[in-house]
Amino acid sequence: MTDYQKQAEDFLTKTNTTLTIKFKKYDKYFTDDKECRNIYTCTLKRNNEKYSFTFGQSIACTEKNIKPTAYDILSCLEKYQFNNFKEFCSEYGYDPDSRKAEKIYKACDKQASNIISMFGEDDSINELREIC
Repeated sequence: MTDYQKQAEDFLTKTNTTLTIKFKKYDKYFTDDKECRNIYTCTLKRNNEKYSFTFGQSIACTEKNIKPTAYDILSCLEKYQFNNFKEFCSEYGYDPDSRKAEKIYKACDKQASNIISMFGEDDSINELREIC
């Protein structure tokens, strides 16, 4: 286990959070994917909250049949919310006139909202943000 993986596992233990990772399908994940990859359904549970989402494994790991770790999942979560779409585009270099960028913004905003709801009531969100 790497130090990064240990950091993620320790975070889950400390915050009394469970993470389940289940294989969903082998398919294209992003709209502009040219190759298929393993796609997983991930579920975080903490206290009375539950958040499920999909995770597309890297092509390289898919080719080696490597299942994602807690670190892989937690480090990819969106943990910050932006004030608006324009700020999001400025931070990540998207074109503010792009419908694709707006769709990505909405998905990121929804994920951040769920993650902050689950971990934001104490210092847990800050610890989660350090997993990167």
